Amino acid sequence: MNFRGLLSIYLKPQWRRVTLLTVLLLCGIGLALVNLQVVRFFIDTALGASHTQSAVSTSLLVGAIVFLITAFARQGIGLATDYLGELIAWKSTNALRADLTLHCLRLDMPFHQLHAPGELIERIDGDVAELGHLLSAFIAQIAGNGFLLVGVLIALFSEDWRIGLGMTLYVVTALAVLSRLQKLGVREWEASQQADAAHYSFLEERLLGTEDIRSAGAERYILARLHQLTMNMLGAYRKARLISNMTNVATGGLHAMGYAIGLGIGVWLYQAGQISIGATYLIVAYIALLAAPLDSLRRQVQSLQQAGAASRRVAALFAEKPAVQEAHSSVAATLPTGALAVDFQGVTFRYDHAASLALDDVSLHLEPGEIVGVLGRTGSGKSTLTRVLFRLFDPQAGVIRLGGVDTRSVSMSDLRARITLVTQEVQLFDASIRDNLALFNRTINDAQIETALRALGLWEWVQARAVNDAVEPHTPSMLNQKLGGISAGQGQLLALARAFLKNPGLVVLDEASARLDPGTEQMLDQAISRLMTGRTGIIIAHRLRTVQKADSIAIFEHGRVVEYGRREALAHDPDSRFNKLMQTGLDDWLDGESASMAGVTPRANGDEV
Repeated sequence: MNFRGLLSIYLKPQWRRVTLLTVLLLCGIGLALVNLQVVRFFIDTALGASHTQSAVSTSLLVGAIVFLITAFARQGIGLATDYLGELIAWKSTNALRADLTLHCLRLDMPFHQLHAPGELIERIDGDVAELGHLLSAFIAQIAGNGFLLVGVLIALFSEDWRIGLGMTLYVVTALAVLSRLQKLGVREWEASQQADAAHYSFLEERLLGTEDIRSAGAERYILARLHQLTMNMLGAYRKARLISNMTNVATGGLHAMGYAIGLGIGVWLYQAGQISIGATYLIVAYIALLAAPLDSLRRQVQSLQQAGAASRRVAALFAEKPAVQEAHSSVAATLPTGALAVDFQGVTFRYDHAASLALDDVSLHLEPGEIVGVLGRTGSGKSTLTRVLFRLFDPQAGVIRLGGVDTRSVSMSDLRARITLVTQEVQLFDASIRDNLALFNRTINDAQIETALRALGLWEWVQARAVNDAVEPHTPSMLNQKLGGISAGQGQLLALARAFLKNPGLVVLDEASARLDPGTEQMLDQAISRLMTGRTGIIIAHRLRTVQKADSIAIFEHGRVVEYGRREALAHDPDSRFNKLMQTGLDDWLDGESASMAGVTPRANGDEV
């Protein structure tokens, strides 16, 4: 998709505004040409000797009035043109930003692992802003100046074909030179914008890691790296600007050449007695009028260079395709309602460039309503299990079925509406309680939110926050108050309420209680129990206490399921890994301190099952 393609897509819905803008531009150009004809009339009338003084005065008065009317009309049309051009540009670029953002959200994890959020922000906002500058300039200035050039040349031809031909050759030469200069700078401006993106990406990542950087005393290293990136920005920008500034010199020479051609032909025609002094002025004024659009086009060359680079980067972003392909809507299968059965059959997955398999021939089966507890050391494949389940990645071998339906045959929207994930890291927004719970979905009303909070035992907690913030309970403003100043555990309570509002058939908890403060841990346990009622569940646990609610246990090592069975049976089997974990505690196992399992007294730290 090139720049012309972007213009076609995002200007087409605004064709009425574009048409009106075109009409206004043509009217403004027509008035500019009429104004010069009025001045010519004024000069020739003032110098004419064939009229009486009274007639001359009347004609001059009429000419002055017409000149003032057209001048004021031009100003009004110019204001309307600028406003309409900016409106079209903003409407177009806002639509482009929305499409780019949605496209990035639909790209899968391999893409987002290669591109930091700061880089994507610069490409979505910075590159589109460059296109926005050009859209307004293209419509209100470039197109208008093009019309003005054509209008002036037609007027010059109407005066004398020789002056018209001479100035046409001049304009064609000038435009050819400017077009050549515009193409020279695109690659350099693209490199400059890429350097900006790298700079913003670095800042975004380091500002997010401020706490770790300060605790490690790495500020000087960060500043040294930042200095290197800013110097890269300077070098790339300086090179691009140097090429752009070549247009200043070229345009100055073009203006001198235009005046020389126009004045030479005008003086020759006047001396030959073929034109009047008013016509001579008119030719000079038209030449000056030609200089304005050419100078404006010269100023827009840099914008064209930057926008050309930006459009290439935008097109490259649109060209990114997810490795995980969604089922076509016309043939997509539908997941059944209610609790979902889960089947992993021979699922094998390896991350790009990884030396070992993240999942190695994994097979699991959950009946509808069954809850499995997944245990394993870091890197054993637990989190990867959820990623392939949500189709953030597709396995290289095997199949995953929900409710007997292959997940690859289900639309992404249906898949992710029927399953939900609650992790340790909860994303909270600078917004109201309502928006944080409903994720800005306006179709979810207050009654649904209250029902979810009451079902999870969180309604009283929200009311208590309202009282503390001097907000009247049981009022719309209670849910509209800002969400702030809450602990990580309270954030996870809200994440459970989000999951409840979705009414999923499968709930995945990735150690949702790992960061809870003791005061809210009991509330979370109760909320989880209510959320899991009537639903299938996968609980990824870092503590044995967390899997008390599980019906079965799966233990992962090196991407393989090394033990899988009913929790009660494994707990009473002295030879099972799960039984030995109960004896030693999961923390010791995660640390690799399980050399001796027998005869150890169970830990009194809440890890008993």
